[in-house]
Amino acid sequence: MAKPIMAKATAVWLVDNTTLSFLQIADFCGLHELEVQGIADGDVAAGVKGFDPIANNQLTQEEISAAEGDPTKRLKLKHNPAAIGEEKRRGPRYTPLSKRQDRPNSILWLVKFHPELADSQIAKLVGTTKPTIQSIRERTHWNIANMQPIDPVALGLCKQSELDAAVQKAAAKRAAEGAAMTDDERRKLLSTEQSLGMEAEPKIPTAISGLEAFSLAGDSSDEDEEDKSVPDADSFFNLPDNGDEDDDDDK
Repeated sequence: MAKPIMAKATAVWLVDNTTLSFLQIADFCGLHELEVQGIADGDVAAGVKGFDPIANNQLTQEEISAAEGDPTKRLKLKHNPAAIGEEKRRGPRYTPLSKRQDRPNSILWLVKFHPELADSQIAKLVGTTKPTIQSIRERTHWNIANMQPIDPVALGLCKQSELDAAVQKAAAKRAAEGAAMTDDERRKLLSTEQSLGMEAEPKIPTAISGLEAFSLAGDSSDEDEEDKSVPDADSFFNLPDNGDEDDDDDK
């Protein structure tokens, strides 16, 4: 069910100017019944000025009068023909003035750590234009030397869920195109929850440990062969007897 604009201010006006029940007002404004009771007691929405739903074309006096006579009747928001077919405004996201100076840093972070994101996705996440993104990708931006990559979520330019959704969409598109990805790129395409839940990959494959043992064994065998091939020093002094030595003894 559609809710009125400025719901709490509308509830303040209905409490002050009608005899509607708290449940009727809470149901129409999307509030809790106890919250409406708090408005009537002055504990909630203190200082909030009432917003007239009749003057602002959200309710009719006939609708209010009928609901006042029947406590079980629910108020219905007045039909607004101008709202039919209204589409959401397209274009970059609005960024507060205090955070606009941080947008280039966030674009640099996205370009560096998520190069798979399209320019249109980055523009939607941080509220920028494609020429700005392109200049940062090509490092032709006028302030590129002083820029530092900063996570747009940390800067408050977008939500983590929005960033994860954009990354997942880019991953699905790239997988559909059949592009080859490295393990590092696959990890970047995962959401934060999935990435944190993955086990750390070993830096050295387990097969190398076996090769190390094999290499050590091979080295020892080579050393044994070398020991066997090199003659012992004592063998040089134990020369065999010959006939000349016997002839000299006879003389």
